[in-house]
Amino acid sequence: MSARRGPPGPPPRLERERAWWEQGAVVAGVDEVGRGAWAGPVTYAAVVLPRHRRLRRLRDSKLLAPDERARQAARVRRHALGVGLGWAGNDEIDRVGMSRAMRNAAARAVAALPLRPDVVLLDGGWDFLRDAGTINETLVAGDARSLSIAAASVVAKEARDALLARLGPGWPAYGLERNKGYPTPQHRAMLAAFGPCPLHRRSWAPVARAAEQRLAW
Repeated sequence: MSARRGPPGPPPRLERERAWWEQGAVVAGVDEVGRGAWAGPVTYAAVVLPRHRRLRRLRDSKLLAPDERARQAARVRRHALGVGLGWAGNDEIDRVGMSRAMRNAAARAVAALPLRPDVVLLDGGWDFLRDAGTINETLVAGDARSLSIAAASVVAKEARDALLARLGPGWPAYGLERNKGYPTPQHRAMLAAFGPCPLHRRSWAPVARAAEQRLAW
């Protein structure tokens, strides 16, 4: 039996968290998943990590195999001081646009935390929580640099994947439980053949074109 391999790449650190902890702040990391999907929600997680426990092997969700990602998400939920999830479904994305839907979902994730953060570390260069009443620090490639953001990425990915695994079999042609709403070749082919289902983002151009083609038949 081969030895279990460690996660790839250097680990995210706690440098930014410690800088704020030294000032007495409660710090949350926030990240999302599902922005580029054609179906399903965009999902945010907010995570407040403990100061005195390092969650080793934790990486950005994109760098972890599914079984390792599930283990790490469970560890985060077990040891974090707080975990919050926020969702914006495909209907909301169609109604208000992706940027507003992302802001809404992120604010819901922070509001769902059991304790109020003073500082929020955000993945990327866009302050999508500028109206939340918190001090927000943006970190480009934050999921690779900040352990709190990496923890949020893992929790968000596991939560959204679980939702699509539960809802996908209701529309089996699209394989949503496998592709999680992203445009795989099978998903594209079935969308062209059958048009969109109730989980699709109809305001997105490829989905809108498929709907129009179905109406034209």
